[in-house]
Amino acid sequence: MNFELSDEQQLLADSLRKYLANDYSFDARAQTVASSTGYSEKTWAAFAEMGLLGIPFAEEHGGFGGNAVDLMSVMEVMGESLVVEPYWTNVGVAGRLIATGGSEAQRKRILPALIQGKQRLAFAHTEAASRYDLRSVGARAKRSAGGFILEGEKRAVLHAAAADTLIVSARTSGADGDPSGISLFLVDRGARAVTLKEYRTIDELRAADLWLNDVSVPADALLGGEGQALGLIEDVADYATALLCAEAVGGIRYANDTTLEYLKTRRQFGVPIGTFQALQHRMVEMVISYEQARSMACLACVKVEAAGGAERRRVISAAKIKVADACRHVSQESVQMHGGMGMTEELKVSHTFRRLTMIAQTFGDAEHHLERFAAADAAATA
Repeated sequence: MNFELSDEQQLLADSLRKYLANDYSFDARAQTVASSTGYSEKTWAAFAEMGLLGIPFAEEHGGFGGNAVDLMSVMEVMGESLVVEPYWTNVGVAGRLIATGGSEAQRKRILPALIQGKQRLAFAHTEAASRYDLRSVGARAKRSAGGFILEGEKRAVLHAAAADTLIVSARTSGADGDPSGISLFLVDRGARAVTLKEYRTIDELRAADLWLNDVSVPADALLGGEGQALGLIEDVADYATALLCAEAVGGIRYANDTTLEYLKTRRQFGVPIGTFQALQHRMVEMVISYEQARSMACLACVKVEAAGGAERRRVISAAKIKVADACRHVSQESVQMHGGMGMTEELKVSHTFRRLTMIAQTFGDAEHHLERFAAADAAATA
């Protein structure tokens, strides 16, 4: 496999890295995290101006018609800089749901505004008892004279308060764990009877718990076929997981670079601690973890749109297993080799540790994906 970026991909990554280096310093990020919204409107407008919000969407809607490989380099840079703006949520998750599952009218109405930075989305799917099971949906939707009535609860909805529109999963039929009967609905975040409780996550993003109390939506709020949303959700979850793997690679690279620099400059017994053979061996293991994670992230981004069914699930789970292991290994080692200061708020490596820890859990941890990989492997060889 060719691991080199194209000239266009490299130019885009370099432009984003330059912007973040100049306008998104660690101190500036801390101010954004502490703000009332948890994201910067200025940064979001800059992302739109740079064309980042339109990379994977069709040209007819104002995008560039790119793919997951084109997004990979962008996600790596986002991971290096610990960007807290809702880029992955909008471009990799909710925007993908609209692009692949929405009607032509929905795509024309939402995607151009999203690409221009004028509309934000969030995907409200996780519930208290669902854990990593995408089929576990207890929220209900029943038909009314003008459309549907939604009722239920959603938990840990990333960037919900920043969204203009929520994409909410709810059952139109079936029991809570049935694969069929799940539907998706577009819900105005400010609609009556929609209640949000926002909080900051451990990796300094914003999430919210969501309550739907007889929320009325029109018939054209239905996204995709009624009761047929699980396949779409699974496809988008795999796509988003591939992008998360790429983001993790950027975070791992930063953790390695800053740890190596610390080993070269921190002195003990009159010499840099990087001259100690035990620490050199640990640093080499961290680099190996990075290279393995990067190769699997590349494979995931290549295959997530090219492969289908069991092969796609197998590749994405294999990538997530390796990346989750690398997140744990590198984040812990980087903090330990920095000593006590590695846990301080003032040091970026401690914040990288938190983000890598959360990436390892999002859309399934290593144990979950080991089971999924085994099931996909069995299906592929059956």
